[in-house]
Amino acid sequence: MTSDSNGPAQNLESVLQQIKSAARAVSRDPAGVTLIAVSKTHDAERIAPLIAAGQRAFGENRIQEAQAKWPALKTIAPDIVLHLIGPLQSNKAADAVALFDVIHTVDRPRIAEALASEMARQNRRLPCFIQVNTGREPQKAGIDPHAAEQFVKDCVATWNLPVVGLMCIPPVEERAAVHFGFLKDLARRTGLSQLSMGMSADFETAVRLGATHVRVGSALFGARPASAETKRN
Repeated sequence: MTSDSNGPAQNLESVLQQIKSAARAVSRDPAGVTLIAVSKTHDAERIAPLIAAGQRAFGENRIQEAQAKWPALKTIAPDIVLHLIGPLQSNKAADAVALFDVIHTVDRPRIAEALASEMARQNRRLPCFIQVNTGREPQKAGIDPHAAEQFVKDCVATWNLPVVGLMCIPPVEERAAVHFGFLKDLARRTGLSQLSMGMSADFETAVRLGATHVRVGSALFGARPASAETKRN
């Protein structure tokens, strides 16, 4: 278990060990799981120990916040891979393509079209995940599960997006495993090999059910201040 009393580097070691154990429990190679350190609301001073410890995949929700800290951090470690894991507005597509390396939140035609246009303009082909609203929650981003298969086809055939996988954020009050299992089956039906699922409270379950990317924040950085976002990470 991680602890708020530990620093991010100590927590990183613990989380990586949990990922390894969960993967080996289902005869998976732990190397097939990418840990994305969710660094939203944390400043460069807090992130630096993780970089020093070798962590290279980071996730941010807000483009403006990421723009303020990641260009400088990337000069420290140019091999950092920055993942956009928060909702994207079409008028921010240019900024997203310029700064990020992977997009996890493609969820509607307008976003797919805007990203495709910007990738062509900037000559940057970023791997994309389709976000699926597996719980069909009205307040949450993501394509409706019933429309997901056709949307994946459209993203590839119509907009030539480099779609590599699916992403979901299960409802807090429901068993995450049910949603992870659904997403895995949907990925199989759509011919996609990557699954972005699992956060601090359930990443081990996600790994056991096939996650290739887990998005972990508080288990690494500790609980965010009360004034910060309360959304599960």
